[in-house]
Amino acid sequence: MSFVTDHVSKVDGQLDALQLPRQPSIPSSPELRSASDETHEAADVSGTGERDFELPRILKIQAAIKTLSAASSSRALLHPDTIWVILNQTLEASVPSSEEARVNSSQMQELEWLLVSKATTQTYGIILNALLDQTTPLSNDIGYWDQVLGSYRYTGLYTVQTSPIRLWYWANDIYGDAWQRLQNVRSAGEGEEEARVLSVFDRWRQFYSLVKDSVRDRSLDDMQSKFLSPLTMSRLEARSKRSHLKRLREMSASGLGILMDEGMIFDADEEAPVSFKDPSDSKEEWRSVVSKSVSLMEIVLQNIHILELGAAEFEETVFMSVDDDSQPPQHDSMEKQSAPRVVRLASRLQEILWLHMPTHTTTSKALATEYGKPSRLVRYWLPGLALFLSSGTVLRILVNRKADIVTWIRDFGTTSIDFWNNWVVEPTKKVMRTIRHDKESEIAIMSRESLKGDRDSLERMVIDFARDNPNTSTGLPLTDSDISVVRAKVREGDLTPVLRAYEKDLRKPFLGTIRGDLIRALLIQVQKTKVDVELAVSGIDALLKSQELVFGFVGLAPGMLVSLSVSRWLGDVFAGRKGKVQGRKKGSMIRILRNVDRILSGSTPSESGMLSYKDHGMLLCEVHLLRQKAQRVLPGEIYNEFLEEVNDLVDLRTGIERQTRVVERIRWAYSKWL
Repeated sequence: MSFVTDHVSKVDGQLDALQLPRQPSIPSSPELRSASDETHEAADVSGTGERDFELPRILKIQAAIKTLSAASSSRALLHPDTIWVILNQTLEASVPSSEEARVNSSQMQELEWLLVSKATTQTYGIILNALLDQTTPLSNDIGYWDQVLGSYRYTGLYTVQTSPIRLWYWANDIYGDAWQRLQNVRSAGEGEEEARVLSVFDRWRQFYSLVKDSVRDRSLDDMQSKFLSPLTMSRLEARSKRSHLKRLREMSASGLGILMDEGMIFDADEEAPVSFKDPSDSKEEWRSVVSKSVSLMEIVLQNIHILELGAAEFEETVFMSVDDDSQPPQHDSMEKQSAPRVVRLASRLQEILWLHMPTHTTTSKALATEYGKPSRLVRYWLPGLALFLSSGTVLRILVNRKADIVTWIRDFGTTSIDFWNNWVVEPTKKVMRTIRHDKESEIAIMSRESLKGDRDSLERMVIDFARDNPNTSTGLPLTDSDISVVRAKVREGDLTPVLRAYEKDLRKPFLGTIRGDLIRALLIQVQKTKVDVELAVSGIDALLKSQELVFGFVGLAPGMLVSLSVSRWLGDVFAGRKGKVQGRKKGSMIRILRNVDRILSGSTPSESGMLSYKDHGMLLCEVHLLRQKAQRVLPGEIYNEFLEEVNDLVDLRTGIERQTRVVERIRWAYSKWL
């Protein structure tokens, strides 16, 4: 929803406010009509018959007025064809047949004027939208030419892009000139017989010589341009097109400002009570405003594309033409003068809708195409040609490596799935089992009963050895208490009886080997070593069990780290684009505010301290873009508050000083979103 829609709705409300005090009592149905007839029994028969004749037409006009009202539908502005059809169908028989009918149709005239006023409001909004849509894209084209002129690299690129067009124009001129020379030679007196004698080869040779002469003569004519490089000529062309675009933007902005400041301006206050509004004083005033607005729209559309005029001359021409148009016509035909004023106004509206508006749209597109940036075909023909020429090689590579490419894709998918299952899903399951103290998930280096069995075996081996060799301990047979002492020492790791026998046998190893005590002592020490190793391993096992959850998360960490990194990268890729778009929107709002500030600070205020028509039109274009950008960036409630600031900014009556303060307030109040 743009400010044009808001402005049209406001004007439509002012029209309703002006008509409210003198709203006629019109029966809208047969029942109401019969009730009205009963209350007016004193009326004569002829008057009643005339009202019955006018009643269908009144109802038709009321329906048309409702259709043309801005608040009657979700779309404030109708299509121009719809407005034209409504005017054509409703006012086709508006010329009274007699003077008596003209006198008795004052009520009808009120409705017809309201209908034409509503249609004028709709046409007014359509023209404002057209001027707005025409002016705002011109800034992008001007920025393109600024970029071309700002760097020799872009100038060279533009020269390469437009070289086929230049070559085509040059070849076309050469061909046309050579063909004209050939026609002149033939008409100079060359006989038909001689022409028939010449062969096809001779004719082509003659034409080729004429082409060479044309190229040589054109080269002599263009000798001055040869001193200019292709880059310089491209820069001159770009500078010329930029100048025309700036002139077109100034003219369009001036027309927009004139229509906004001078068109459909009523003094009605929508909030004032009805009793304070004097219908007799405002009747002719609002009709003259509507007539002036129609004349203003027509003259603006007729002169806005005359680029030879400057903005000041254009404004002067428009107002002089409006003043001349407001004078009573002296040369109109009797038939045209006999038609009511409202019918003539409706005819002018129809002419604007079906003649001036299409002409304006066509001319605007033609000027934008002529002076705007080149088309996409011109700008991208070189990369497109390179892609086309290399497409065969690319397709050949793809076809030849089709199996490899399919294998790469399949391997990539399989690797991704296996990585996810083996390094993310399985470690996660193990961690969950550890948290639930699942016995299957416990970490163990050795079995639970292994250490106990080896220790008991060592105790039995030492006790049996001590019984068989009592000399190593007390020298007497071992009692139960002695066995208990030996068992306790073995549990603590003391193998004194075995080591004494081992030391004794080492003195006579051969004898100890024959007896078997030496080998037995060695085997007991081997068992002791095994028990010691198992004790150490059991300590490590206990340590691992105490940190089992930590090891589970350590095993899960690599897979989660890789997965999070990939997801973060993908998120940055997609969110980065969104962030870049959001950043561009915010950056564009800053640039628009900068343009608004430049317009306000660089304008020449009038005696009352207000903007000129051209500057006001430029301001409206920038504010229109600002509203569009803000609607996508600001939250709903903040956007509604922002619209209040924008309405203060475009209000011409506040003056430049207050408008500048509004810009500053927007900057600090909405800096969070800018």
